[in-house]
Amino acid sequence: MIVAAGESLIDLVPEGAGPLSALVPRRGGGPYNTAVALGRLGAEAAFCSRVSTDAFGEVLLDGLRAAGVTTGLVQRGAEPTTLAVASVGADGSAGYSFYAEGTADRLFELPGPLPDAVRAIAFGTCSLVLEPGAGAYDALLRREAGRGVLTLLDPNVRPGLIPDADAHRERFLGRLPYVSLLKLSEEDAGWLGGAPAEWLAAGPSAVVLTRGSEGLTVFTGELTVSVPAVPVSVADTIGAGDTVNAALLHGLGSRSPAALEADEWADLLTFAARAAAVTCSRPGAEPPYAAELE
Repeated sequence: MIVAAGESLIDLVPEGAGPLSALVPRRGGGPYNTAVALGRLGAEAAFCSRVSTDAFGEVLLDGLRAAGVTTGLVQRGAEPTTLAVASVGADGSAGYSFYAEGTADRLFELPGPLPDAVRAIAFGTCSLVLEPGAGAYDALLRREAGRGVLTLLDPNVRPGLIPDADAHRERFLGRLPYVSLLKLSEEDAGWLGGAPAEWLAAGPSAVVLTRGSEGLTVFTGELTVSVPAVPVSVADTIGAGDTVNAALLHGLGSRSPAALEADEWADLLTFAARAAAVTCSRPGAEPPYAAELE
């Protein structure tokens, strides 16, 4: 079983051009998108979070169940669902404004022991910033790493949510000893500072860097492997990085990132690039089903 741990929210995505374009609500949140992508790819997946009991929260749970994702690790609360207003650039890239004060997902509490079947767990995005939940997710990361579970970290930086940039960068570095696989975008890397060699020395077995239309690159202690992006007509990039997270974890299977040879990394990155391309081809975070990648 693969667990995605972190927030779920509603993305309000513009339907057309201009600041007053109608906003269409879509299910979202980095970890949520990763969970849905895992389920659609055919992985045994679970979502670990705190979800509102409001109407948006029910819709979010429906989306998980429709993808075959189990929800037994989901906590519930009466607080409202977080909203993210997306702005989409001419190239399909997305920016966000968040409405997260007093929302349900940021009140996540450390759960009891996860099922023995859990072999990997992914963390990322708003849940790494918004307290008090961020501290609980940090505790979960340390605990699961300590018992040998493969951990993936996607910082997926949202600067507008970060009150102290230097403190957040220090916190990022403090997480790395507990991370098996670090995946981040070029934009994340530029904001956080540092380089793959530095991050690898802190703990991860591999660093996967997403480079937009230039493709993906993995760095390990011994290998650097790159693959090109898959050409596609881009609707927007919402959920593309989350789809990469899912494809990496699903494609790894029971293997450790440290055990892969160059050709195996090339195959895995190509699979992730193909999956992300499908997500980019349609509005909002709509990751592919396994049959779409055959």
